[in-house]
Amino acid sequence: MADDLNAPLGRRPKRRRSIRIPIPQIIAGALVLFLGVFVLWAAVGDDPFGGEPIAVVPVHLQPATAAKTPAKAGAGEAAAPASGPGRYDGPGQTPAPAGPAQQASQAKPLSTPDTRTIDIINGTTGAHQEVTVPAPAHGAQPSAGAAIDAKFVEMTPQGPLPKIAANGARPADAFAQPVKVLPGKPDAPRIALIVGGLGVSAKLTADAIATLPGPVTLAFIPYGSDASWVARARAAGHEVLLQVPMEPFDYPDNDPGPETLLTSLNPQQNMDRLHWVMSRFQGYVGLINMMGARFTASEEAFAPVLRETAKRGLIFVDDGSNPRSVAGRLAGANNLPFAQAELVIDSVPTPDEIDRALGQLEMIARDRHVAVGIASALPVSIAHIAKWAKLAASRGVLLVPITAVALKDKQS
Repeated sequence: MADDLNAPLGRRPKRRRSIRIPIPQIIAGALVLFLGVFVLWAAVGDDPFGGEPIAVVPVHLQPATAAKTPAKAGAGEAAAPASGPGRYDGPGQTPAPAGPAQQASQAKPLSTPDTRTIDIINGTTGAHQEVTVPAPAHGAQPSAGAAIDAKFVEMTPQGPLPKIAANGARPADAFAQPVKVLPGKPDAPRIALIVGGLGVSAKLTADAIATLPGPVTLAFIPYGSDASWVARARAAGHEVLLQVPMEPFDYPDNDPGPETLLTSLNPQQNMDRLHWVMSRFQGYVGLINMMGARFTASEEAFAPVLRETAKRGLIFVDDGSNPRSVAGRLAGANNLPFAQAELVIDSVPTPDEIDRALGQLEMIARDRHVAVGIASALPVSIAHIAKWAKLAASRGVLLVPITAVALKDKQS
């Protein structure tokens, strides 16, 4: 102001105007422009499988002949819902009745014993195309005798669940394998061996089914994509257990997988998760915990699960990993056939340690008349259990399926 008053008239100094750049407004405008372009692209873009993983597999296209009659359901698929062969992917909307054109497009081509038909989906247009490809070399196709009797299946919102038949027959009895007693040794010590972790790796699953003798019980994880493995295992003479993911002490750092049963959930929430797990496939004789040190130690959380297991005519097997598990006591209170593993065969997965553990299991069986061992589906475990099993009878030890142990405990 002093400069303005003292300056001669008409000669006041001109003020410089500063230009301010509104940086926050520019950033906000850019974000709004980006979101607008993204929303516009999402609205007009034609990508029916956007976000889904896509794998490109080379196949040899062959002309396929349309089937004149519907193909018979494969083993293990009799009780499968409409969401896919041999599996159920959770509750969904009921599909509308197919029109004549849609029914014609859904006709399956005929497959020879050396080929199989797969459905190829175009990732851009969503169009379906039936293609005949060579069948996988591993494993035999399940026989018709491995099909699940509908009287042991209850349809629920979560999917097909096992149930006790109207005549009182239990799935554990219906799906149990017979026991072949050693000649001249009706009271021979009995050993039940369980190999778990199957159903995810096709190679390990096929090796276990083909290599291990029938009396070895196979436990399947509920996250496999091919439920026909269970039917193949049953057709090969194996009893099957369903592994149920349960909360360990270090959850969620150590997470068994989706739909894990948790002590923080109420009984109904855990029951919904249990039913989802139980609907993954059919034909199992019982349940076995997968992890679950915290869950199996909580009577409040665990008791409803064992009551439901008994209600559906199954057995329960404790993998023996938690000394604080209340499974044995709760099973007795619910008249539930129960067995517990005494020894992990491959806690140290080396040939020498596995052989040593199998020898220790034999000593337990001779001392208590019954012993249960458990192992993972590792190549070294499968190979050494198969080798041990070939000579078990010559040593006076009887290898039996898990129901022979669990049902005996109930009767006694």
